[in-house]
Amino acid sequence: MEKAFKYRMYPNREQRILLAKTFGCTRFVYNHYLAKRRDAYEKDGITFSYSACAKDLVSLKKEYEWLKEVDSVALQSSVKNLDTAYINFFRKKAEYPRFKSKKTHRYSYTT
Repeated sequence: MEKAFKYRMYPNREQRILLAKTFGCTRFVYNHYLAKRRDAYEKDGITFSYSACAKDLVSLKKEYEWLKEVDSVALQSSVKNLDTAYINFFRKKAEYPRFKSKKTHRYSYTT
């Protein structure tokens, strides 16, 4: 049996800033690799796997220095969530993955 816990957090100002950065970075990484996988499939008919995206994340962090400010596990988990979304799509359990929006109020990340 699996258990889940929900916690209400009351972060101070510095923690709110770090959480906002982490939410933004995980959204950016998810959207970046979704666009990359979509473009690669449309142009060449190939797709990126989780391992290819995870290896490419290192070069992405070199390109965008601000990605180094947040938890690296959160960035890896957003790539893993994208791979899970693709797997569920191909198993016909879900719709095609969509881009994450800034305007939604359901922010979350795994660490």
